Amino acid sequence: MEQLNTIKELINQGNIDKAIQELERFLQTNATGKDNAYYLLGNAYRKLGDWQKALNNYQSAIELNPQSPALQARKMVMDIMNFYYQGYV
Repeated sequence: MEQLNTIKELINQGNIDKAIQELERFLQTNATGKDNAYYLLGNAYRKLGDWQKALNNYQSAIELNPQSPALQARKMVMDIMNFYYQGYV
């Protein structure tokens, strides 16, 4: 979807807040492509360092599409969190 490609570019360019706004609007107004939108939303929050919101959005993408690239992204975030927080458990 062209709209999601445009939003992906915003994320790549570091315009995270605008990307998040656009993705939230997309999720409210579109019936298809939501798994990709949640995946991109997870990426946006990951770039902001908001691990919990990233994981939540990756999980939403996986629930809609078990083959989503969010599955690998979620695993990567979990690995990072386990590495950084292993000393605090």
